[in-house]
Amino acid sequence: MPNRHSDVLIIGAGLSGICSAYHLQEKCPDKSFLILEGRNNLGGTWDLFKYPGIRSDSDMTTLGYRFRPWVGEQQIADASAIKEYINATAEEADIKKHIVYNTLVIKAEWSSDKKNWLVFTKNAETGETMEYSCSFLLTCCGYYNYKKGYTPEFKNLENYKGKFIHPQQWPEDLDYKGKTVTIIGSGATAITLVPAMAKGGAKHVTMLQRSPSYYVIMPKTDPSISKLSRFISEKRAYSIVRWRNILIGKYFYKISKSFPNFSKKILIKQVRKTLPEGYDIEKHFTPKYNPWDQRVCIVPDNDFFISIKEGSASVLTEKISQFTEKGIQLESGEEIISDIVVSATGLDLIMAGGIEFHVDGQRIEAKNHFAYKSGVMLNNIPNLAAISGYTNASWTLKADLSAEFVCRLINHMDKNAYQKAVPIFQSDQEARPFIENFSSGYIMRSSGKFPSQGEKQPWRINQDYKKDVRLLRHSKLDDGYLEFS
Repeated sequence: MPNRHSDVLIIGAGLSGICSAYHLQEKCPDKSFLILEGRNNLGGTWDLFKYPGIRSDSDMTTLGYRFRPWVGEQQIADASAIKEYINATAEEADIKKHIVYNTLVIKAEWSSDKKNWLVFTKNAETGETMEYSCSFLLTCCGYYNYKKGYTPEFKNLENYKGKFIHPQQWPEDLDYKGKTVTIIGSGATAITLVPAMAKGGAKHVTMLQRSPSYYVIMPKTDPSISKLSRFISEKRAYSIVRWRNILIGKYFYKISKSFPNFSKKILIKQVRKTLPEGYDIEKHFTPKYNPWDQRVCIVPDNDFFISIKEGSASVLTEKISQFTEKGIQLESGEEIISDIVVSATGLDLIMAGGIEFHVDGQRIEAKNHFAYKSGVMLNNIPNLAAISGYTNASWTLKADLSAEFVCRLINHMDKNAYQKAVPIFQSDQEARPFIENFSSGYIMRSSGKFPSQGEKQPWRINQDYKKDVRLLRHSKLDDGYLEFS
């Protein structure tokens, strides 16, 4: 049984949790810490999802940790490779001994008198309750609900006699060989499932979308690091390629937002080149919104479009009227006969894993607070930080910087004998959405659950790695907004 009090308590043993633990060990070596993980294994997202073909939607030089280079040539990696990378990182850094598995965090209470957090947990297998305490609480839970994904209310779904599945609850024993499959959706999950199930033996896979999405085709492998390593150290080569990819992503995003019509033409032209002449690109692959109003999906090695060209998959752009016994009836009257329907319709987002927070006996809701320093902390909530990522770049880029900032903050508190740090918001700014200029359904559905951001720093969410390097790694801690006592 671990000591139930620690200097720092990390919630979540996924990509962010292991990252935070590594930084704590390196930069705050005298601090004790525990990681509470609700599942029976580490890996987070990459342990949870089991659907065919699941892979990264970012290149691995930026999804990998800055402190532990991803040196393989596979740049769009599958879930098992990413999970093994996280596992190997934890193994090499001797982090696993700090993880307490099957421990669901239900509630956390801050006491100003005791200057600590009291954390209430439940064992996921036995239901046994337990309490932990810490001086600093660090949530690494991500944004989405691990219990369920989002499924719209489909008319007469109960009449359907086939298998209806959400990718988040994928049955590992599902046999889809020789079966007709319909995948509802057009995002990253859908375009991953289509080629994977087509290649895996499905009779035919139909991607049924209400509206098109943007896609960018890129190679699954990149030999740049291995080529550069012939002349310079592998670590240096990784750093160069990583920064190259960061800057490519940054300027692609910037150009997309500044010159949307130009970017739209480039992306649509790429799709047009890969599909047969006469294919209805306008209907199936020309979104009504601008690039990066929603996330642009990666198609590695053209696999999604190859499955369409080969005839093992097809795309339908129609609205659903209702479910029938045999499949889906469209508003046009057409019926799609399906043995299996996969609802790749998105995620259900929640803040900090749905944990209930209290400060000095008062229940607090994230939606009533402002995000400080690109969302790492919230105003009026002491000694609490949340590690999160970007919507327009790799998650780990920001997770790395956020964990570094937390370590810098803890060391500053120690140096000055402070026990409490809390951001104080000056109410001369208007509240703005936590994530701006982003119209993805999962964001819009959940906007009321998240904190606000302000109009100027340090209350802005940057969505920009270079700006966050300056803000989180180099800016003053005594900035007039972060109050110490």
